[in-house]
Amino acid sequence: MPAAYLFDMDGLLLDTERLTMEGFLDCAPLVQRDAAEMRAFFTTLVGLTARRSQHLMTEFCGPEADLDAISAHWERSCERRLADGVPIKPTVADTLAGLSGQGVQMAVVTSTDGARARHHLERAGLLAHFSFVLGGDEVSATKPDPAPYLEAAARFGFDPKLCAAFEDSDHGLTAAATAGCFAVQIPDLRPPGRPFPQLGQAFASTLQDAVTHAQGHFKQRCRASAPSV
Repeated sequence: MPAAYLFDMDGLLLDTERLTMEGFLDCAPLVQRDAAEMRAFFTTLVGLTARRSQHLMTEFCGPEADLDAISAHWERSCERRLADGVPIKPTVADTLAGLSGQGVQMAVVTSTDGARARHHLERAGLLAHFSFVLGGDEVSATKPDPAPYLEAAARFGFDPKLCAAFEDSDHGLTAAATAGCFAVQIPDLRPPGRPFPQLGQAFASTLQDAVTHAQGHFKQRCRASAPSV
């Protein structure tokens, strides 16, 4: 089995990427772009930290835009959508509960700021499953740099090659794979026709399938390395 299971959060555990995009579309009167342009732009932000997203927002909206007003409107729109609870992706709750029951090591490695990530995971009823949450403001470099996954593995005391990582975005997948983890990508929001990075990742449609795939990979690797009798 993997020594540790490392999970992205938004779009992977929590069904929040789509919600956040809808909140961004509410800002159309301030951004002054049509919905198709805004959707396409939003997909470029998936997997990035708020700080990096802000830089791209400046380029997209132009120098005349009031970014503070846009950000405030976007935040309020997202909070309204989260008022009734934080949505969870399919199979996530049962998959994490099953892994917890096996006593495995698990952590969240997210571009979202750590305090916000822990708050959302607690509201979703998932926080207790994880040994720790490593936020985008708590690492030496952010995705797609491998640092978040290298530092998460080091915190457990494991070689990243012994860890399985689960991501939805290309930025996150790049970070996990280049860190040396066995990476499984579960695509969420992607523009049609965008090619996937070719980094040796596996693909799955749900977290349950992704975990099963990762466990099968490690079992096979263990058998292949076992000495013949």
